[in-house]
Amino acid sequence: MNKELVVDVGQNESDNREYLVFILAAQEYGIDILKVQEIRGYEAQTVTRIANVPSFIKGVTNLRGVIVPIVDLRIKFSLEEVSYDHQTVVVILNLESRVVGVVVDGVSDVLNLQKTQISEAPQFGGSVLSTEYLTGIGTVDDRMLILVDIEKLMTSEEMALVDNATL
Repeated sequence: MNKELVVDVGQNESDNREYLVFILAAQEYGIDILKVQEIRGYEAQTVTRIANVPSFIKGVTNLRGVIVPIVDLRIKFSLEEVSYDHQTVVVILNLESRVVGVVVDGVSDVLNLQKTQISEAPQFGGSVLSTEYLTGIGTVDDRMLILVDIEKLMTSEEMALVDNATL
């Protein structure tokens, strides 16, 4: 029995990227799924506060023997604060230089985006809105995702303060 190999020359594996989609203030964001280690429910009582760190850093937690800084992306992105509920989660990220947890309002799904579905991040010259951590805007049907370079965001100078505070 001969099996025929069918190759779609219109797309190849490198043209597609998977993103974990999370929600902050009713807006959907996407991060590279390869950076995600796990997703956990947010329990404020398990986070230890640290003095003299930026307000978006909720503190640290012990995750199976590893001290993990917990960052509230809602505060980091200067969005209105919200009370944490049963949908609030911590996305544990395994980045090149550290493990970090980010608090988000919820996780909706994982999407596979093709290059044609991703537009460049808009430039807002002179605006207080920083786009240095954005990789683009993804569109799927009527949904728009803000694609975040989570590696760059979590290796910023502000994050170095957490490393110094936890030493």
